[in-house]
Amino acid sequence: MMIYADNAATTPMSPAALATMVRCLEQQYGNPSSLYELGQRAREVLEQARQEIAAVIGADPREILFTSGGSEADNQAIRSAAELGKKAGKRHIVSTAFEHHAVLHTLKRLESEGFEVTLLDVHTDGLVRPEEVEAALRDDTCLVTVMFANNEIGTIQPIREIGRICREHGVLFHTDAVQAMGHLPIDVKADNIDLLSASAHKFHGPKGIGFLYARKGVKLTNLIEGGAQERGKRAVTENTPAVAAMAVALTEAAAHREQNAAPQSALRDRLIAGLSKIPHSALNGDAEKRLPGNVNFCFEGIEGESLLLLLDDRGICASSGSACTSGSLDPSHVLLAIGRVHDVAHGSLRLSLGEDITEEQVDYIIRNVTEVVEYLRGFSPVWRDLMSGKTPFIL
Repeated sequence: MMIYADNAATTPMSPAALATMVRCLEQQYGNPSSLYELGQRAREVLEQARQEIAAVIGADPREILFTSGGSEADNQAIRSAAELGKKAGKRHIVSTAFEHHAVLHTLKRLESEGFEVTLLDVHTDGLVRPEEVEAALRDDTCLVTVMFANNEIGTIQPIREIGRICREHGVLFHTDAVQAMGHLPIDVKADNIDLLSASAHKFHGPKGIGFLYARKGVKLTNLIEGGAQERGKRAVTENTPAVAAMAVALTEAAAHREQNAAPQSALRDRLIAGLSKIPHSALNGDAEKRLPGNVNFCFEGIEGESLLLLLDDRGICASSGSACTSGSLDPSHVLLAIGRVHDVAHGSLRLSLGEDITEEQVDYIIRNVTEVVEYLRGFSPVWRDLMSGKTPFIL
């Protein structure tokens, strides 16, 4: 049995999205900027996709800018808001300690350019407190950026309330919605969102394509100079097949979101209940305010890398955190942000279930994680010290 349980890292393309992409590669391969018919047919596909994506999130098509993915969209959104702030004499940005590195690294770069960044705590439940966002705002705050749902522990943030606070204080609000898009209802107007980032491969679209929503009136700063594509804001020949496939995947995900969420959440909770029976284990993040398919645990006395490799031998594809930092030996910054100590954070496991997960597969995961954790603890000197009382248990 092979079980793919790493959908937070990437998802398989839906058949409809794949068919759309192939058809465009074969038939709409013209340059959308060309004036002849083949190019104009590609332009029509591009603009139709823009309308479909905008409709899903309640935006105007002119507010959708195609990017290479979530990281580029994060960078452009944050840099644009910072540039607008600088022109107005505002150089303060509010964010959180557990954002994706596409956000955190951009903020770090802005700090080196004279901006001041306040990173809020997210507490042990992995949730941002709106009142703490409001308390952090200053007269010179130009941007608040808070992710819609965390990519590692799956906690869903109070975005609408945070957006309302920002709107009342005249501060731009950006949300990294890469993990949420296609899995949670999003309405940029009702949620008071000014800037939003998304990536197609998280909702069964192709890799290397995403989009940035920028509310009308928010002037974007170019990251790439050259041609006049995307209304002069991204000088790259548009990837029409990928854009069309992304629109199909997102429309499909939104249409089936509610009917998928209930059974997926039930199986997620079954998995949480099963893994919670493992001694000295702990669920990371709030048990209810989390994505339908996200399960993230720490197991004391083991190393997460060994756990992943042994699970792979048993046909289970999982991760210990963000795929963007999988080469790092450092513990997850997300787990550290919610208060896990280094030794415990090293023993983490993220299982992100797809919509097609079955009860049989969930039970297989529970059985095998339990066995592998017990096996690894059997020859762990750290576990021996814990069991002998030489070192106190944390979990």
